[in-house]
Amino acid sequence: MPSWGKIGFSIHELIQQRDKQPHDRVRRGYLVAARQKTGRAVILYATKWTLPDQGTPPQMLSIGSGDLQGFMEVMHGVKEDKLDLILHSPGGGIDAAAAIVDYLRKKFTHIRAIVPSAAMSAAGMIACACDEIVMGKHSFLGPSDPQFNLPTPLGGYRQVAAQSIIEQFERARRECLADQRNLAVWAPILSQYGPDLLVQADRASKLSRELVQQWLSRYMFKGDADADTKAATAATWLSSHENFNSHGRHINRDELRAKGLKIVDLEADEEEQDIFLSVFHATTHTMTDTGAVKIIENHLGRAFINQMQSMLVQAGVPVGVPNQPAPGPGRAPAVPPVFQPGLNRAQRRELKGK
Repeated sequence: MPSWGKIGFSIHELIQQRDKQPHDRVRRGYLVAARQKTGRAVILYATKWTLPDQGTPPQMLSIGSGDLQGFMEVMHGVKEDKLDLILHSPGGGIDAAAAIVDYLRKKFTHIRAIVPSAAMSAAGMIACACDEIVMGKHSFLGPSDPQFNLPTPLGGYRQVAAQSIIEQFERARRECLADQRNLAVWAPILSQYGPDLLVQADRASKLSRELVQQWLSRYMFKGDADADTKAATAATWLSSHENFNSHGRHINRDELRAKGLKIVDLEADEEEQDIFLSVFHATTHTMTDTGAVKIIENHLGRAFINQMQSMLVQAGVPVGVPNQPAPGPGRAPAVPPVFQPGLNRAQRRELKGK
């Protein structure tokens, strides 16, 4: 297996040869190799969240409503009815994740989630909507308990588990009923919350649990005699903040398998392991060396890439809608131009001129 360092050396060699898109060429070469190995469509969804960062807004790293457009973009030209979805994400909006799941499940009859490192929160929920999850010894999913970003007295924000909000209100109710003098303690705390926060927290908790339960029953546990029971048990476990005490808790494949999830060991097929980890290593090089912070890309070379605006001109990536055929066996993958959202016409002309 090419190590992270060897893949970096391959990219460096292409730079020395004055290749205009060395990172894209190497990364896409491994995506093509994955397609040739499995015969399945391959889509990469990855963000820069685990790498050193210089102030990227969190929303650019999270699953958002704009990602559905990215998936629609990379579906052009895909004919296969089975998909390998390579996931590396901290999660994000539940509604956005649900929209992505709905779209992909209408396109493919069988989906494998490939987790080369970690799929947390809503990304883990997407993995649970697949028929099986491929994980290495080093791979993790995260709990699916929803979180809220609440303002602090100093003007910032902090992340709070929805279930913690519910528990705090319940604790306040009990203590104030037991002794009304406790109102003086709880009033300043509860006054920070909006009037509908408790309702929102309760509904978000139910939604995350119900979605995972529905997806597990419909896809991963399909055909099992006790599919509904298994799905309910696993979904309740994954969505319980009390079980993990931290939204950032890393859940390994053995724990997931013990709860009935269909986990395939990445190491079971050495060639697949090499290819999928190489995709991941090449992706981390792309995000380390360029302005890319989120990549949605298929094995045909079609990509939807979000970049920090300040890095776009420095990277000099051509802009346009990719429309290139897949490379034939044994040939280097074509490197089509990358579609970059959010640029005006003047910026596009400037980049094309470079």
